[in-house]
Amino acid sequence: MTPTVAVIGAGPAGLATCKALADQRIPTVCFEATDTIGGLWAYGSPGSAAYRTLHLNTSRRRTEFADHPMPAHWPDYPDHTRVVQYLRDYADRFGLTGVIRPGHTVTSVTAGDDGTWTVRADSAGGPSEVVVDAVVVANGHNRVPHLPDPPPGEATFRQIHSHAYRDPDQLRDARVLVVGGGNSAMDIAVDASHVARRTLLSLRRGVWVVPKYLLGRPSDTLNGALARRLPWRLRQRVSQAMLTATVGDPTRYGLPAPAHGLLQDHPTLSDALLSRLTHGEIAVRPGIAGFDGDRVTFTDGTTDPVDLLVWCTGYRVDIPFLGPGLLGDGAHTLALYRHVFHLDAPGLTFVGLMQSTGAALPVVEAQARLVAAHLAGRYALPDPQRQRAGCAAELRAATSRWGQRRPAMRVDFDVYLAQLARELTEGARRAAHGRGVAAVSR
Repeated sequence: MTPTVAVIGAGPAGLATCKALADQRIPTVCFEATDTIGGLWAYGSPGSAAYRTLHLNTSRRRTEFADHPMPAHWPDYPDHTRVVQYLRDYADRFGLTGVIRPGHTVTSVTAGDDGTWTVRADSAGGPSEVVVDAVVVANGHNRVPHLPDPPPGEATFRQIHSHAYRDPDQLRDARVLVVGGGNSAMDIAVDASHVARRTLLSLRRGVWVVPKYLLGRPSDTLNGALARRLPWRLRQRVSQAMLTATVGDPTRYGLPAPAHGLLQDHPTLSDALLSRLTHGEIAVRPGIAGFDGDRVTFTDGTTDPVDLLVWCTGYRVDIPFLGPGLLGDGAHTLALYRHVFHLDAPGLTFVGLMQSTGAALPVVEAQARLVAAHLAGRYALPDPQRQRAGCAAELRAATSRWGQRRPAMRVDFDVYLAQLARELTEGARRAAHGRGVAAVSR
């Protein structure tokens, strides 16, 4: 059967999309650049950012797909080997491997005058192309490292991005400086504190560090319970008071005071970091002012010798196979209805182009179901004016909450899942009554 939908990427977002399309009996082809499935969780796979000590930062029950629970005997925070096996079991259980073309790197996606899309890919067997009715971009956005502008001066020490970090042996016996305040930075700093000669952690701004357990439960389950009852501002006050009462203010650990409140940035979760700080195994430094040979000067005027600097400074949102006409000022600013549907290109959708306050898997699963329902004719979009108004309202609210830190991509995990459930119901009603924007078809 000729595929009518092309899915790009066979990580969690791509697999969830293939499953949702299969449920709707929509012929699909999925292009995957590597030789395996699992996306960033596939440790050792080209392009993967997984490292040997990587574990989930969201709890098992809050991370699993709704129709494929993780084993009950697993720990609350499984490691990458369990997660990638879980994704492979998911693909096998629902018969997804047959539609995946591994080792196929998509080079271009172009719209035709007749409403179709041409997807071209390169592989070891040569170039190939398919013409389809719709394209789902599900290739993730943690592949292209973002490096800050180099500080003044010359450095003689080694420098790597966290994307190149694989094993604590890379840090052994070195004077290590980790730069960044996200989950990878905390994990790598903790790893270094066990094997390095000395470990420094440089933070330009304060972050809230949330332990993986609060009050004897995985911490994300507590926030989930609050999200179903309280608006985020009130939830912020409750959560921040609970965190401060149980863990204490970040400054007591030598961390800079956060300039923003809890729930106004991606959560940084770590059980081990605070312990290593209080034991003196990690020393905190402010931002970097400059380099001088093997020494780093910080903004407070202090200097330290360094053998290895690990930049944990995130990733650029890069979708190289889509032209600027489809991406506007960049993928990270792209306005998408419900973070899924392109406003000006019918048939072009995105699954996973977001930053969630919680786990990714339930979010991409819900997005995939919305896409599949639309392509099956069971969900109709609102008219274009309402779509644009919805995007504008969401961007205003996100900017008010998250500032200029990629507001177009931000979603509040529990609130967004509830929104997508309502959207699916409302769109089904529009489709049943012949209102709104129906799916494209040849």
